[in-house]
Amino acid sequence: MTESLNDKVVVITGASSGIGEASARLLAERGCKLTLAARSIDKMESLAAELSTETLVVGVDLTDPDDITDLVERTMERFGRIDVMLANAGVYVPGQFADGDIDAYSMMLKLNVDAVFRCAHAMIPIMKAQGGGDIVVTSSISGHIDIVGEPVYSASKHAVQTFVHTLRRQVAEHGIRVMSLAPGPVANPMQWLYEPAEQKHAVEVAGSHLASEDCADAILFMLSRPPHVTIRDLVILPQMNRV
Repeated sequence: MTESLNDKVVVITGASSGIGEASARLLAERGCKLTLAARSIDKMESLAAELSTETLVVGVDLTDPDDITDLVERTMERFGRIDVMLANAGVYVPGQFADGDIDAYSMMLKLNVDAVFRCAHAMIPIMKAQGGGDIVVTSSISGHIDIVGEPVYSASKHAVQTFVHTLRRQVAEHGIRVMSLAPGPVANPMQWLYEPAEQKHAVEVAGSHLASEDCADAILFMLSRPPHVTIRDLVILPQMNRV
């Protein structure tokens, strides 16, 4: 049993590429109205021009609280409601902690954790007032296990997982679902696979990575469950991943 997403208003952060872009394309096909949010305005405007749905493009720096407020206000002015918040934006900084750039780690925590908190905090009053909504956070397999090569990234995703689990119980009575998608490696620029040929090889030949479209399909599955069903955590891995 699936629920129609037609005319649902969806805010997607990190919408200019990767999972965000793939999700925008798929949700547009299902009749959703979209707010695309990221720093790359040109990329989002090009994407919006290809989508057959009403789309708002908002340039944001999600480490700036004022930009998050502006994102929410502009979406409400345009659409009058917000049904889904896809908190997808994030950054990946791996490596030996002692040798790394502490400022880069700090910025990662601001985007991967603080921005998720702030986006959810801004959306919840709106969703309460309208009687429900969905918050979906793009997490990572790193939020479920401790990966030695990425101590701060893993910490950021563990924080997100705990947030999803506890917030869900706080807002369930208001008809708000809080869910987490935790993929393994995804063939997109975050994994330094910049060329389409590299991404295709990693997915279809090596089997070492998921495609962004695989993640978008999973998000669609989560959102299209009937209201009494919450997919709290959905972990997806490439077949050859050894985690």
